[in-house]
Amino acid sequence: MRPGGLDMDEEIVEIERELRLIGRHVAMGAFAAERRLDRSAYLLLSRIEIEGPMSIGQLAEAFGLDTSTVNRQTAALLRSGVAERIPDPCGGMARKVRITDEGLRRLHADRAWATDGLRTVLADWSRDDLAAFARVLERFNVEIEEKEGRFWPRPDHSYGTAPRDAAGRS
Repeated sequence: MRPGGLDMDEEIVEIERELRLIGRHVAMGAFAAERRLDRSAYLLLSRIEIEGPMSIGQLAEAFGLDTSTVNRQTAALLRSGVAERIPDPCGGMARKVRITDEGLRRLHADRAWATDGLRTVLADWSRDDLAAFARVLERFNVEIEEKEGRFWPRPDHSYGTAPRDAAGRS
């Protein structure tokens, strides 16, 4: 037994439950009046926004998905007008997927909607509590990324971890 009467397995069960509930709260946003990007579109567009145009292969590698899955997801992006295919700006053979102006508008609108919601929920938290929460979330995500060998690029102002290059190295 650990201090406080919880063994690690009980804490892990509590963490799983709370993460599942976070997912439920995020999904509730799907009932908003304005049409939102679906989860895969939001994630793909976010990654392309950070790294610039990417090929299907690069996206599949970045997310650890089959190219067929990424093909379906990017086809939906193309049909909805939030992304377009372009020749590789570096002269490579593979075509790349780039965000359109409409895609950027919708991505930024969704991000603003999410951050506004977080501001509402966290309005009574101290700045120290917010920074600590951000550090713990980042640490959690970085641990997963290290185990998967796939890193999400982060701005240099991360909360407590060393900045990483495109390959995820500190």
